[in-house]
Parts: sequence; structure tokens; C-alpha cells
Amino acid sequence: MRAERPIRILAAATLVFAAPAGAQNRGVYPLGMSAVNSGITADPGFTYANLFLYYSRNESKGPDGEVVATGSNSVLMDMNSFVWVTRKQILGARYSASATIPIANNSLASDASGSISGGGGFADSYYQPVILGWMRERFGIRAIYGFLAPTGRFDAGHSDNVGSGYWTHVLASGQTLYLSKDRRTAVSAFQMYEFHTSQEGTGVEPGQTINLDYSLTRLLPLGEGVILQAGIVGYGQRQTTDKGGPGVTSAQADARYAVNALGVSGNLNLPARGAGLGLRYYQEFSNRSTYEGYSLQITGSVAF
Repeated sequence: MRAERPIRILAAATLVFAAPAGAQNRGVYPLGMSAVNSGITADPGFTYANLFLYYSRNESKGPDGEVVATGSNSVLMDMNSFVWVTRKQILGARYSASATIPIANNSLASDASGSISGGGGFADSYYQPVILGWMRERFGIRAIYGFLAPTGRFDAGHSDNVGSGYWTHVLASGQTLYLSKDRRTAVSAFQMYEFHTSQEGTGVEPGQTINLDYSLTRLLPLGEGVILQAGIVGYGQRQTTDKGGPGVTSAQADARYAVNALGVSGNLNLPARGAGLGLRYYQEFSNRSTYEGYSLQITGSVAF
């Protein structure tokens, strides 16, 4: 039933656009957006999804989690995803592919120095040419290859960048396990590993990154044709290798970032119309070598 298989879209784009190359403090994946129904593949056909993501941070944390500065770092993203799911089977899995075109706006300021950087416009685009989905009665699994193309504006040394200036290849997987026979209670997890290339114009090699989204949710019928999926969500991110290249100090290379967050999620599904609308809130905590704050995410999708 479509009610039991909500539409899931995976997309990615750059989170920290205008930070200096030597001060990498996040990976490129928009954390938290794949926390719910991570292993579920949509029904065959075309799907359009719009994701509005807002990340707000007011503290900069040091390597030991200490506050080293206060101010504001905000990122607004409007992400347009187009997904094609086929009936074709590869290794017993349903094949699908997607493309995501993001529009973004970002700003960075400190209490001590005032405005530091900011920019807006077309950001780095994300493509998933291979998505394989396996569905069984009590679980679903997806395996993904994707890449982030540096299509957003980037000029080394400028303060109004919207892109990262480097390519990123990713391997990802999502899993959903139904804990009850009625398939209304589910636990989901999503993992992504980012392989970054050197940044154009600087030669800096960003550290590689691993991401984790997760959730525990319950389906609650609200009336004829309307289902609420609500629960607890969370995300985490870790830098796994040192950054390097010209201008990167040993202290910057050693300062690997770590991000943690917990929150709540609610999704309204209209199975008969193939549509859905969701809202998620995350509060970050115990971050290291990066900014800390909260995230608000609004998602909408429709299947054709």
C-alpha cells in the first residue's frame, strides 16, 4: 500500500558556502533530511519533491567542545528533486535515479567582527545515477552512488561564494525495519560517506566525512485518506581524515569536526493523491570544531 511506503527523496548540497578553504567545518550533506523511511523506495513513476532547509548556528565550538566565538551562521536552502523509479530489477532490487537542483542563501557573522561573508543563488547540484532498492515484508534497504557537482559560484578568496569549489563522490545506504506486524512502527537509519576532491583555486583537500541520520516513528491514521507519521529523529556527522593543502595549518588539519543532534518529526501522507508534507526540528549538542545550533526542515512531495 502507498500509505505504508511514503515517498523518500535523497538529495545533497553544500552547507557551508563562504567559509575559508582552510576552515572547513562541515561536510556537504544536509544533515537530517533522510532520517525518516530511509530504506523505502517509492512506487514506479516520477516524483517531484521540494525541501526547504534552514540551519541556524550561534556558537563556534573548539576541538574539545568549548565555545570559542559567538555570532550567527545561517543557511537557507530550497532544494528541487526529480526522481524516476522504474519497474526494472537489478540484482533483485528496483532501480531508480534522481537529480537535485538547489537554490541557497548563506551568511556568517561574529559578535566581535560583525559580518564576515554571505552569498546567494544557484548552489552545487547533486545527482544519483544509481539507486537500488530491496523491499521485503518487514524491511527495506537502499544502496546509492551519487556525486555533487561544483555548479555553484565559487571564487577563491571571495566572501560571497555559494558553491564548494570541489567535486564530492558519495556512497550511501538507507535501511527501514518495521517493528510491528501492522508495519506502523518503524526504525530507520541512513549512512553516507563523502569523498572530496581538491578545491579549485586553492588546492586544499577537505577531510572526508561520514554522516548518519536515524529515526523511530509511528503511523497514526487521522481520518479517511490521511495518515500522520510522527516520531523522534536525529543526526550525526564526523570528519574521518585530516584536511590538507596550501595554507592549512597543523592545528586546522588536526581539528576534525563532529556534529550531533536530536529532534522531532511529523509527516502527513495522502496515499490516494500520492502526496506528502513533513516538518522536522533538530537541536544540536556536543559539537566539536564546528558551529552549533538548530535545524528546521519542511518537505513536500507529489508522485505522478
